[in-house]
Amino acid sequence: MKNGEERNGAGRVLVSFFIGGIIGAGTALLLAPRSGQETRQKIKGMADNAIEKAEELAGQAKNTAQSVLEKGKKLLEEKKSIIETAVEAGKEAYHKEKERATGVQANVQ
Repeated sequence: MKNGEERNGAGRVLVSFFIGGIIGAGTALLLAPRSGQETRQKIKGMADNAIEKAEELAGQAKNTAQSVLEKGKKLLEEKKSIIETAVEAGKEAYHKEKERATGVQANVQ
């Protein structure tokens, strides 16, 4: 679990850094002495870059989630198989013991 917690913490730091960078750059653009047209173009460019980065991060998150889901399914199938085998062994042992007990009772009478 520790590895997952480290990834989660690193992801939060990365997202926080990304958001802080966007806010800082936006503030700098708004306070910089430029014409309205230049400022709008810069803001549009930054917004396009932010959207691109967000889509990239979303894709990475999706891939990670799919990977974890696949590992979970595989683990579930393994454990399910083990449990089914144990249940079948238990049923078989029960039936054998029941037959043995029935056979002992018949011999006693």
